Amino acid sequence: MKILVCISKTPDTTAKIAFTDNNTKFAGDGVQWIINPYDEWYALVRAIELKEKDPATVIHLVTVGLADTEPIIRKALALGGDEAIRVNGENADPFYIASQLAEVARQGGYDLVFTGKETIDYNGSAIGGMLAELLDMPYISLAAKFDLNGSVATIVREIEGGEETDEVNLPVVVSCQKGMAEQRIPNMKGIMGARSKPLKVLEPVAIAPLTSIASFELPPAKAGVKLVSADNPAELIRLLHEEAKVF
Repeated sequence: MKILVCISKTPDTTAKIAFTDNNTKFAGDGVQWIINPYDEWYALVRAIELKEKDPATVIHLVTVGLADTEPIIRKALALGGDEAIRVNGENADPFYIASQLAEVARQGGYDLVFTGKETIDYNGSAIGGMLAELLDMPYISLAAKFDLNGSVATIVREIEGGEETDEVNLPVVVSCQKGMAEQRIPNMKGIMGARSKPLKVLEPVAIAPLTSIASFELPPAKAGVKLVSADNPAELIRLLHEEAKVF
């Protein structure tokens, strides 16, 4: 079985967020970059678990980004990927990214494509669905459990008020969330081995992005706290009504 795991580079959650070019680009100087947690902890680790059950399984990693994404994809190789592919392009448009991933998946003939449910920077949750459509494959989103019996996958996903269990024949695209697997840390053997694992660089296919970023905006600074005496409930009610707009 061949598995393709989609990997994205995202800022560490502790990174200070700032923007440049008239608030149209993220300022990446001095930022600590990590593998998107949904891609790493759930999509990639579940693929590794499947390979541990069936050593004949091959795990390929793919990312869309410039050369500065290579340390991130190398870390993913250290965790357990067999080979990595970097599409040498950069664009925040989901359709552009999905199209690049789809071209790699189409050429590779994969049985299973894993993505994270979203990236923690843009929170778009758009890539998985677009990728499945471009590949003409079934798509299961927000998967919390994934089991495989031959060519039939049983997938549990969370829905409002409960869970839904789906069965689908491979090939399939699945977006992964918490519950799919437990986080792993690369060991020294994996880190050393990742240095010699193949990392192919492909030029992007010609795709016109469908969207562009007009501007970013930071949330407003938090206002100071107002303290109301316990013996003045009328003032508390007034503040809730007139300023907090609670009712």
